Formats: sequence, C-alpha cells, structure tokens
Amino acid sequence: MSTFTQEWQDWKTRRESDLAAPHGWLALVSLDWLTDAPREYPGIPGRWWQDADAAYVDPAGAPLEHDGHPITDVRRFELVNSGAGTRVLAGDVEIEVARRSGYLIRVHDPKAEVLRDFHGVPAYEPSPSWVVPGRFEPFDAPRPTTVGAVVEGLSHVYTAPGLVHFEHDGASHTLTAFNGKEGGFSILFTDGTSGVTTYAANRSLPVGPPAADGTVTLDFNRAVNLPCAFTDFATCPLPPAGNHLAFAVEAGEKIPYER
Repeated sequence: MSTFTQEWQDWKTRRESDLAAPHGWLALVSLDWLTDAPREYPGIPGRWWQDADAAYVDPAGAPLEHDGHPITDVRRFELVNSGAGTRVLAGDVEIEVARRSGYLIRVHDPKAEVLRDFHGVPAYEPSPSWVVPGRFEPFDAPRPTTVGAVVEGLSHVYTAPGLVHFEHDGASHTLTAFNGKEGGFSILFTDGTSGVTTYAANRSLPVGPPAADGTVTLDFNRAVNLPCAFTDFATCPLPPAGNHLAFAVEAGEKIPYER
C-alpha cells in the first residue's frame, strides 16, 4: 500500500471512529423545537422553553446535569445562532441544546439504532489525481453569508473569509470558503455526483490554512458527509450560491449505507 493510500486509510479510520462516538451524530434519536410555553417533550426529562434570547430548562425533579454540576433550578442557555450547542446529561443520554434561528433540543442516545448498526462510510478509492492546488483570495473584510438548510424554512449565517480558486480539466473554478472549526477553511459544495453516488444536499471539504503566497491544497479524497446525510435530526447548511461544480467529483465519501 502506498504512503498516500495508507494516510488516507488512517484518516478514514479516525473519521469513522469519531462518527461512532456514543453521543455523536449517529446517536441522535429526536429533535424538538422549543416554544415560549414551558412544556415536557416525549422521552425527555424536565420542562423546556425559549424566549427571544435564550433556552430554559426546569428540571422539575429530574436528575439533570450541566458542565458537571446538578441542575437544581431553572437553567438559562444563551447560545450563538448557527454556533455550537451545549449538552445536558440525563442518565446515559445527552440532551443537546442548540440555536438555529430558534432553539431546539436533540437527544443523543448511545443505544440509537443507527449507531448500533453503523459499519463505516462508503467512499471512492483514494486517488492522487484528486489532490488539487488552489489559491485563496481573501475578501477585504470577512463577509457574513446566509445559506439555506436541509430543514425547510431554516437558514444559517456563516463567516466567509474569501474565495478559493482552482483548475480542473483546463477550466477555472471558484468556491466560497467558510472559516474552519480548527483553523483553515471549510468548503460546502455539490457536484455532478450529488444525488447520484454522493449525498444530494452537500458535502464538506476541509482545507488547511493558506501558505504565505496564498496557495492551498484541495484534497477531494477527504470530502465528507455532513450529519444530515446520516440522520433526519440534523439541520445542516446548504452550500452558498455558486458552490456547485458541474463536473463529477468522484472522490471522498459516498451516500451513507443508512440512506
């Protein structure tokens, strides 16, 4: 096995191990949107609600924890829209609180059927031909960019620091890049395989930070599915306008077995 293939296989093993985490995306079993009236939700302890700024939970006698401490009274969670959520522990499940325009709660259950039956993610065989040089062009100032979501009527706002340019088969292509969670960029895109061999709504390509001269590397072998490809309880963003590649990117992850 070549070094290139071995490195890709090691990356794929880590990727699948992360997906199989007991409280990860494959462990989702429900999604409920909060209202301004305190109420209980099926199978979820406590009473939950929201206002214009925050989400709230009254444990109502249930043994709930947050950040390692018991919740004994009404707890307030003010979160960033489209940002990271927070988790409330209830026995062996975790209740995720997140803000997606309004607030939602999602249960991550390590006994979830999708997690139990998970046996990896199908993918194209890795090929060095899909490792493509590119160039990052920063905007004068980062631009808040609104995109749609897999949930009808929902939108997300992300920060776009600039554009990535590259060539394929003699033609030039440009994609809007968002800031990556761990530095570098995240590029949401669709292509000629979308809805055929790859998930229809989106895939995500991580790109490392640019070199001093602005050059970047696009390794499409590491294009991954977003959580919505595996579960109906995700609210994933759609690619920004213009991030469709007319050619088929026959690299990276394919439609999950679960679909």
